[in-house]
Amino acid sequence: MVKGCSVANCHNRSHDRHGNRISNGVRFFSFPAWKQHLGSQISELTKRRRMAWVSAVRRKTITFNNISRNTLVCSRHFHKGKPAYEMLECDPDWVPSLHLGHTDVKATLHGWINQSTRRLQAVTGDHAAPALLDVAGQMKDEAATADDASQMNEVDSNDNAAEKQECHLCSCRCAEINRLLEENRRLKEELARKNMDEDSFKDDDAKVKYYTGLPCFALLMGVLTQLLPCLPQTSRKLPPFQMLLSTLMRLRLNLPIQHIAYLFSVDRKTVSTTFRDTIGTMFKHLKPLVHWPERHCLQATMPHQFVEAFGSRVAVIVDCFEIRIERTSNLKARAQTFSHYKHQHTLKYLIGFTPRGSISFISQGWESHVSDKHVTENSGLLNQLLPGDLVLADRGFDIRDSVGLVCAEVKIPAFTRGCSQLDAKDVEETRRIAHLRVHVERVIGCVQTNYTILNGIVPVSMVLPCQGEDKTFLDKILTVCCALTNMCPSVVMKS
Repeated sequence: MVKGCSVANCHNRSHDRHGNRISNGVRFFSFPAWKQHLGSQISELTKRRRMAWVSAVRRKTITFNNISRNTLVCSRHFHKGKPAYEMLECDPDWVPSLHLGHTDVKATLHGWINQSTRRLQAVTGDHAAPALLDVAGQMKDEAATADDASQMNEVDSNDNAAEKQECHLCSCRCAEINRLLEENRRLKEELARKNMDEDSFKDDDAKVKYYTGLPCFALLMGVLTQLLPCLPQTSRKLPPFQMLLSTLMRLRLNLPIQHIAYLFSVDRKTVSTTFRDTIGTMFKHLKPLVHWPERHCLQATMPHQFVEAFGSRVAVIVDCFEIRIERTSNLKARAQTFSHYKHQHTLKYLIGFTPRGSISFISQGWESHVSDKHVTENSGLLNQLLPGDLVLADRGFDIRDSVGLVCAEVKIPAFTRGCSQLDAKDVEETRRIAHLRVHVERVIGCVQTNYTILNGIVPVSMVLPCQGEDKTFLDKILTVCCALTNMCPSVVMKS
């Protein structure tokens, strides 16, 4: 299609009359569009620019609402050979301004007098009447005075118009700058709220609870302060706060590694390495929070319902729970880890609670086919008991003889032992034990609810012993989760 410039007296075309393309470097540009859907500021700016182009071209057939796609302006009418960016209203090429073909040069009185004088001299020659020349001179002086006054008025008028236009442009420019600054500030605030850093969690305890399981930001920063000197510095891609946060998010929400990598804009390997290293550091520093309290501490803080039922002798309430793991390829390991109770492959852990609901003991993982009695006798729990202590357990814990060796006592719900029903004494004692052991399910449920990684299926790589240690990575994860749970308000005391 042949393109042509719409400016008056401009004959630039893209092709000659024979249809051959003219390669003279001239480009053609369409009139700017009025963008009404991008906000009031852009709409007003683009409307002014379109009107300015129409005014600059000054053709009767071109109006604001009557501009076809073929109405073009060539590069000859711009200082830089092309229109400026639409936001640069102060740029000389915001509107075409060169060779527009309608520069009006008004005939001045000086020109008329000079032309008349030349004609008179041509007719009369050197013998022209002096009177006529004097008259012409007087008319010339008067014309000069009038022309000077007219030029001064015109200059003043042009200066005033230019100043008004400049003031208008400045005010529009200032308004646009202020709008952009405000938009920039707002977007920075929105970005800061979406970042996973200290500022985004500082005043939002609900957000801290959701992502970490800890009740408040102050406690989260306390944990970070405790771990900070020993956090691994092998990777500089994540600051210490985000190292701890990403680890807690994986424990709390059981998020996939790749999902966390996207959240923190790092690669998958960085998240995986950070998780393992941070769990190792947390295990070393938070393990003391899962401790067996002294007897006098237990007695001083014994809840009244335990005192009413068994005095101040209760030292621990024990139970076992299982964590699902992947099915291994080894047939022997597969048989040892299959749980007939869960109908899945699991590892079994013995967990102990104080009467106030804090976790005081956690064993290593055992294959699910191992009995509760065997786990209790070989996990080290009996070494914590003192003579006279009372242990509350479930029916599966046949550990009376083992506990009796340390001069302690175990209370479990009574069996019917072949009888049709229990006697009144056994019924009452069983009711009291069941009423107090209900807290076991609540505490275990609290740990698994706060840190849902324990509810998922754990990969086999986590149940293998760590290098140079007798504990598995899952053992460390469970210990860390129990320590973090102990930092939160007790579910037993809430009830």
